[in-house]
Amino acid sequence: MSDVQEATKQLLDVNLHENWRAIQVTESGPRSESEHLQVTIGATVPTGFEQTAADEVREKLGSSCKISKDRGKIYFDISVESLAQVHCLRSVDNLFVVVKEFKDYQFKETKEEVLKDFEELAGKLPWSDPLKVWKINTSFKKKKTKRKKINQNSGREKIDNGQGDKTDEKEDKKGFTNNTLDSHILDYYENPAIKEEISTLVGDDLASSKDEKDEKEETHPKVLKFRVTCNRAGEKHCFSSNEAARDFGGAVQDYFKWKADMTNFDVEVLLNIHDNEIVVGIALTEESLHRRNITHFGPTTLRSTLAYGMLSLCFLFHSTHPWSYSSAQLEPIHTMTALWLCAPQPTDIIVDPMCGTGAIPIEGATEWSNCYHIAGDNNPLAVNRAANNISSLLTKSQIKEGKVSWSLPIDAVQWDICNLPLRTGSVDIIVTDMPFGKRMGSKKRNWNLYPACLREISRVCKPGTGRAALLTQDKKCFTKALSGMGHVWRKVHTVWVNIGGLHAAVYLLKRTPQAFVHPSEQDGERTPW
Repeated sequence: MSDVQEATKQLLDVNLHENWRAIQVTESGPRSESEHLQVTIGATVPTGFEQTAADEVREKLGSSCKISKDRGKIYFDISVESLAQVHCLRSVDNLFVVVKEFKDYQFKETKEEVLKDFEELAGKLPWSDPLKVWKINTSFKKKKTKRKKINQNSGREKIDNGQGDKTDEKEDKKGFTNNTLDSHILDYYENPAIKEEISTLVGDDLASSKDEKDEKEETHPKVLKFRVTCNRAGEKHCFSSNEAARDFGGAVQDYFKWKADMTNFDVEVLLNIHDNEIVVGIALTEESLHRRNITHFGPTTLRSTLAYGMLSLCFLFHSTHPWSYSSAQLEPIHTMTALWLCAPQPTDIIVDPMCGTGAIPIEGATEWSNCYHIAGDNNPLAVNRAANNISSLLTKSQIKEGKVSWSLPIDAVQWDICNLPLRTGSVDIIVTDMPFGKRMGSKKRNWNLYPACLREISRVCKPGTGRAALLTQDKKCFTKALSGMGHVWRKVHTVWVNIGGLHAAVYLLKRTPQAFVHPSEQDGERTPW
């Protein structure tokens, strides 16, 4: 090799080395930025279960959580690498990233002045970091959708073709292997060791989104579509929600040059106003997370997030000394704290005797798979919906895992709530949504149904350790029925909730140690149970 050729080769090596270093610096920039980016996430939760959601955030994310004065909302700080984990929370409905919070906003006296302040506010807000989080979240949802479609096609082929030939099996396994990272993100709590992979994905998303943005700007720049949603609560405001959204939205449009679209929008800006508190945010969920398990809905389908809260209440008292707390002492106790300290036992049997579409037992089987869950109802249509929802959940699990699995600990049965086909003292937990007497049943029928229901579930519940969480809006009827069951049930806690504008309550009951005595046994007869 000549001296000229050698010098040329060395020069090329130096240039390639410098270019590689430049690429590494460019790639590490967004990743390093994402790892250190801290943001505040807001979440809407079922009213009355704010503390349950706050404790779940502390347990699963390790973040401190603030409960808003505006009921049904919580706020917590996270690093961007934890964004995928936030979507795995079971107790939250909708998520948004906080742009700015004003704890004591001073409204002007006239409507014109207030709306003018809203217009000026749009240009003063720190939009940069929240929009980065929105981009990462959007990229994550696209990956999730793409993975879901690929897995559905692969899963259907494996289920339809049975064993198939070895070539097809290898191709299927290869397809699922290619999507391992996205699958791990959704299953973070099953494998906490992939935290570093999530951080890597976030960095890649920032870099890729930046590259894609640069390419699109060079060719066909896309103008984002947006809308502003205003949620207002308070009596001292001189403006309406529509007026605030209109003027603030107009200022946002002028600032970003986005296009307003009320239906097909890319970005949803939230303007939450509660008395003198204002929170501006960007939505991270297109639809509520409570729809995660149910595919076949009924007239009174319970939200999965509310079902999770009810189940959590029951596990609160799963301790060595079930009678160590008085009703007065329970008020300041964090609902979920004792739940995580006293995890449910693998042998626990959890029953929903009026399951409807099966929201409660399905949520239970998903989150507490080491217990056995039974869904029952007297309406064959309800049982059929519950069975279809269970089947859909099982299919979803098969597609996600890429193999046939029949390990879901849940069954659906048609029965009579007043005559359950269960042995006396065989059930650990009863969780159910009782008929309100509005859409289902009637308040007149509840006066007979509620006492019979309490009597029968007291029979099947284990004396001394059994507990029940019962949701109802017919509080007067329930209180009367419970007053006649003091020898078998003790009320230890009440959570007030808002369901579709109805003021309802979740009653947590504890089974007394007294053995159940059937009315027929009092007459000298014996029962088959």
